[in-house]
Amino acid sequence: MKRAFFGALLLSTALLLTACPQTPPPPVNPAECPGGPQAAPQTWEPLRLQGMGRFEGAYVPGEVLALPAPGLSLQSLRSQVEGVAALEELPFGLVRLKVPEGQEEAKAQALLGAGMRYVQPNYIYRPLVMPNDPDYLTSQRPYLNGLVGLEAAWERSTGRGCPPVVAVLDTGVDKNHPDLKGSLWLPDDILDVADNDRDPTDRDGHGTAVAGVLAAQTNNGLGIAGVTWGGYLLPIKVFSDSGQGSSAELIKGVDQASALGARVINLSLCLVTLENGKEVCASSENGYDDYGLTRAIRQARSKGIVFVGASGNYNQSVVGYPASLPEVIAVGAVKVDGSRASFSNTGQTLDLVAPGDPVRTTDLGGGYREWRGTSFSSPIVAGVVALYMSKYASERKAWPSPDQVYQCLTNTAENLGPSGWDAEYGFGLVRADRAMTDTTSCFP
Repeated sequence: MKRAFFGALLLSTALLLTACPQTPPPPVNPAECPGGPQAAPQTWEPLRLQGMGRFEGAYVPGEVLALPAPGLSLQSLRSQVEGVAALEELPFGLVRLKVPEGQEEAKAQALLGAGMRYVQPNYIYRPLVMPNDPDYLTSQRPYLNGLVGLEAAWERSTGRGCPPVVAVLDTGVDKNHPDLKGSLWLPDDILDVADNDRDPTDRDGHGTAVAGVLAAQTNNGLGIAGVTWGGYLLPIKVFSDSGQGSSAELIKGVDQASALGARVINLSLCLVTLENGKEVCASSENGYDDYGLTRAIRQARSKGIVFVGASGNYNQSVVGYPASLPEVIAVGAVKVDGSRASFSNTGQTLDLVAPGDPVRTTDLGGGYREWRGTSFSSPIVAGVVALYMSKYASERKAWPSPDQVYQCLTNTAENLGPSGWDAEYGFGLVRADRAMTDTTSCFP
């Protein structure tokens, strides 16, 4: 069990539009709200790592991430280690290096001998997917209200009182979707860290689907209902148009979301490894760790940012990394009848479950479709986190800490398995209605 901190993929083509919608203004912070959704501090401690990461699983060929010792010149490395070239500097003092393909581990050892403190692969990540307001009553209500209790929760908070910025680190977003464009916050800054530009346009569909679950505009007579009724959603594109991301992009994504003031970060993805020749999720339950990303998540959480992640779609008995980290609320998927979705990963670090088989949400080109996967369970929980944080901040004039959020959601969850925590359902089904009214763990 994760210690308490008290303690699907439909490829599509999107047209690049010459006239994009006006970028909404930065989130308004009412005078009665605490600090502001953009007030997350941005001072990172340097990484204190030594040695070599695990050269197993899937990683970018011909690249490594390294942490130089103080005073070590990257130029001097080229004379000491043949075939090494610097590609870019990353947050936390890390650098991305080019090395000969097929020699990643050997060059890592040589780099350590030349003065590097730490070297690891540039691990590969994938979105977690299983392909397969007029829609609310017919498609969404059975699980959003019947299971999660959102209608009663919405009577108390729609996430607009003191709206926290919710970042989605994914494949980007359809900026012109009629049910999303009023919910997006698109500051004039780098929003596509995979290509280092300001345009997070989604050409894959996964990020647009995750965004719709979280923040589709609600009560607008269109399409579907988002959990937050259209809160401030910050899309950070960490996957290339091919659907692949890496350690470097994930670290930059966490750093940028934090710098732009996110209070909640959703991670519907996992570190991939190979099992019997097939890709599955790697897990910290099995000793895997992407140390740079782990440290980035840990430091961001220490500054008040809540992380929510998908457990994985491979029916494994371990939760995929990074959801398996104790700093991340790990979410599995259930069907509309409350039983575990057959694909949903279980494990000792699972915290909650939420609907994910199926979920109706936004699609590229202004449409809608059903998706299946823990990728869409995670943003339901992230949306409930945003509702709770908004109500708490409106009433208490302070943001709840990540520990408070964790205790609130796990202590108000509906038990679906054996009494207490279990590896199949964690602490149980997230219940938004209970979280909005509980006076023991949520609003003491």
